[in-house]
Amino acid sequence: MTHTNVTQLLREFSAGSEDAVEALVPAVYDELRDLAQRQLRNERAGHTLTPTALVHEAYMKLVNVREVDWQDRAHFFATAARQMRRVLIDHARTRKRDKRGGGQAHLTLDEALRATGADIDELIALDEALTRLAEVDERACRVVECRTFGGLDVQETAHVLDTSPTTVKRDWAFARAWLNRELRAGDTEFGG
Repeated sequence: MTHTNVTQLLREFSAGSEDAVEALVPAVYDELRDLAQRQLRNERAGHTLTPTALVHEAYMKLVNVREVDWQDRAHFFATAARQMRRVLIDHARTRKRDKRGGGQAHLTLDEALRATGADIDELIALDEALTRLAEVDERACRVVECRTFGGLDVQETAHVLDTSPTTVKRDWAFARAWLNRELRAGDTEFGG
């Protein structure tokens, strides 16, 4: 299915069409599964969430939100990436509640992204830092979500956020530095 057809289905879905919801699943499923696999790539062995389960949980959250005015395919996938992040964080928090002790680790953004899920404390620390970043600069936080969790490039991120690629690059640089400081307490500068 073409990008235009997905965009049209999303618009019909926003307008309340149940047929669009049914047609949307096969149109986006493979890409959602790829996104889920990317997000689960560095998870610990034996993780209880499979890519399929992650897609299903995130998709259920997406289709139950009727007030979203879906702009296009890129907007949908950026939002899907955010929902998958939330599912993983909720899963990690549940696991942490089930475990004893554990202090918050100090790490760089790069370490947190490579270790997502492998260390529950690191994943939660990253999510908390992203929440604080959103309070400081909402758009910079969205840039991180699009680029890191959504796998979008600069151009796609600019399109989703309705801004310029130059602004995305500037926000990305700011967010990396800010998150690195938050995660590492200023000890190490994030590169990449």
